[in-house]
Amino acid sequence: MPQTTETAPSRRQPLDAASKAIIEQLQEDGRRPYAEIAKAVGLSEAATRQRVQKLVDQGVMQIVAVTDPLQLGFARQAMIGIRIAGDTRGIAAQLSTLPGISYVVSTAGSFDLLVEVVCENDDDLMDLLNEQIRALPEVVTTETFVYLKLHRQLYNWGTR
Repeated sequence: MPQTTETAPSRRQPLDAASKAIIEQLQEDGRRPYAEIAKAVGLSEAATRQRVQKLVDQGVMQIVAVTDPLQLGFARQAMIGIRIAGDTRGIAAQLSTLPGISYVVSTAGSFDLLVEVVCENDDDLMDLLNEQIRALPEVVTTETFVYLKLHRQLYNWGTR
């Protein structure tokens, strides 16, 4: 899964049409050659390569291999809702560094944080919950939603 990123939409410059088109090309196929992307978006190959690098450097996008956890030996996935006593930002930062946690998001609602975990088995999930997440003094409660089947997971929502 992608690394931890924090976005501040109010501080980012809006993307121009060419950058959006590059992103959409890569969302369709992250291995698409720069020459093919350049042709599709109307830029030179060098300009396209520079734009892609700038988008990556700025944290606008990542180019990664999206895998099927089951085929890699990670038989247990879950979403964990966490209630925190105090400032959630520090706990979110701590959780973001833990192996096995692929997604951390602050929420408004009955949970302060949601974290997605990918574990090899139920024992690993229990260890992560008890020894790392619940061991944090600011964690008040957790609720674990074990995935039975992943029906859809896409990363091609475009740039609108």
